[in-house]
Amino acid sequence: MLENRRFVIIGFFALIGLIYLLRLFYLQVLDESYSIESSSNSIKRVIEIPFRGQIHDRNGKLIVYNTPVYDLVVTPNKAKVADTLRFCKVLGLERSEFDSLMQAASSYSRNKPSLFLRQLSKEDFASIQDIMVDYSGFEFVKSSLRTYTAPTLANTLGYVSEITGGQLEKQEVKYYRQGDYIGQNGIEKIYEEQLRGRRGIKFVMQNVNGVYKGPWKGGILDTMAVAGENLYTGLDLDLQQYADSLMINKVGSVVAIEPKTGQILAMVSAPSYDPNILASRYFSKNFAALARNPYKPLFNRAVMASYRPGSTFKLIQALVGLQEGVISPSSGFSHAGSPIKCHNHPYTGTVSMGVTHSCNPYFYNVFRRIVYNNDIKNTYKASAYGLERWYDYVSKFGIGQRLGVDVSSEYKGNLPNKKYYDKIIGEGRWKFSNIYSLSIGEGELLITPIKMANVAAIIANRGYFYTPHVVAGVGESRRIDTTFTNRRETGIAPHHFDPVIQGMIGAVESGTARRSRVEGISIAGKTGTSQNRVGDDHSIFIAFAPADNPKIAIAVFVEYAGAGGSAAAPIANLVIEKYLRGTISNKALETRMLQANFINKVILPGPPKKPVSKDTTRKKP
Repeated sequence: MLENRRFVIIGFFALIGLIYLLRLFYLQVLDESYSIESSSNSIKRVIEIPFRGQIHDRNGKLIVYNTPVYDLVVTPNKAKVADTLRFCKVLGLERSEFDSLMQAASSYSRNKPSLFLRQLSKEDFASIQDIMVDYSGFEFVKSSLRTYTAPTLANTLGYVSEITGGQLEKQEVKYYRQGDYIGQNGIEKIYEEQLRGRRGIKFVMQNVNGVYKGPWKGGILDTMAVAGENLYTGLDLDLQQYADSLMINKVGSVVAIEPKTGQILAMVSAPSYDPNILASRYFSKNFAALARNPYKPLFNRAVMASYRPGSTFKLIQALVGLQEGVISPSSGFSHAGSPIKCHNHPYTGTVSMGVTHSCNPYFYNVFRRIVYNNDIKNTYKASAYGLERWYDYVSKFGIGQRLGVDVSSEYKGNLPNKKYYDKIIGEGRWKFSNIYSLSIGEGELLITPIKMANVAAIIANRGYFYTPHVVAGVGESRRIDTTFTNRRETGIAPHHFDPVIQGMIGAVESGTARRSRVEGISIAGKTGTSQNRVGDDHSIFIAFAPADNPKIAIAVFVEYAGAGGSAAAPIANLVIEKYLRGTISNKALETRMLQANFINKVILPGPPKKPVSKDTTRKKP
């Protein structure tokens, strides 16, 4: 019995010994990671950052690409700089800059490498590469610089910059590290995962001085970096630059859409900036300068600026009235009884005439009929019920909500309903007389330029739209989010659009936009004037063309430029002709718009001023 127990004990210890031997064999012979760890003095793990995907326009022209550059990183505990003045001279630094950069690196970690100097060009790298061998603790990392073929589309494209501490902490999947670049705005942000690619890892040998001696084990454990996917947009770069030129010395926006697809052809936010200035080592300095600019070039007016739509909103009122059956194409209204006065034009006997002449009393009466199309006697309850029905119709045009465009920071704007007026005026304390300014696109309505361009596209399509989007395809397969291919209906029957479109054609041919009409192109358009408490009104125009086979829908907003026909309509019609024909026939009009300067009329933020009362009874078209 005792003999048997002795064999069991010997066998147990023999088994333990065998397990240890096998584990040692695995760690020293089979497990490569252990070998790498044990050779940390001579083997280095290098992460390769892939190139971001490039961005193209609808015709294949390159908009954004990458230029190879080098970042200089430092490990403070290993850094030895005997002659600081020489070091600073080599890198073109001031001593104070050197001290600041070293302090920042030490604050991050004394044992881990961190960024010291970013984005050295190939020429800079070549000129100092040999000299930097004398400074241990410093090494170069290959990187890339976002580069733009033209000084345009800054707000639409967005920019990339170093990831913030807050963004690092919020990562659900730990991908980014300190010093990594990430899309911060525009489509660079929306399509970050597609653009960033996939990192690679290399194991390299180096001597005690950190000099590269070749790949470890012939690179058998290396993984290649995979470049980000390219984006193919619906943008027309030539059209974009032309629209940019027309908005020089102006504040506002131009948005053009292809109605049949929802692809954005051009998106101007003016004033803007050259995107290349935020793609350099001087990012912080340049960004601060842009942020201080009183005209707010970083503010993407196309999707963020909210305006009263003015008379352009009358198109929606007419369509809702026709769908509700409170008016017919031949309905006419006199000017009598309307608190909103009109401009000099004859009696408005049809919907088309109402649109052509932008008749305020006409649309006051249309809106009144929409709201009171019920049998409720109490004026508050009748107004509240009617407003809710009106709200349901208008919201289907994308008003009062985010459309879901693939550009960051889209604003909702404001579409007031019963709940809104109950809150600001009081439940049971308001009625139609408090809200009638909505009939002509004033009051509490706030709409962004992208939404009004989409309204033009809806009318061009006679009742439906596709969510406006910049990117038409991702990667070589040109795949696209189904959000942008789903047809969205407004609920307005197609035949109701006929009299409205006829009125829009009339507005361009003989109405409020006639002075900028284009010979040989049938344009359906509508002017608008958005009122301001102080300063000149905003000039607005929406349109589509050709009227019988629409290929472009557009909205133009020019702040403080006056009536819609004075600035917005000429700019829109020039952009339309440029897109459809490639040339401009009315050179005099083009020259006038290129030279027009409305930026000096802009009321900049400043000390509070005494409110100026404006007469809203005579609304401009």
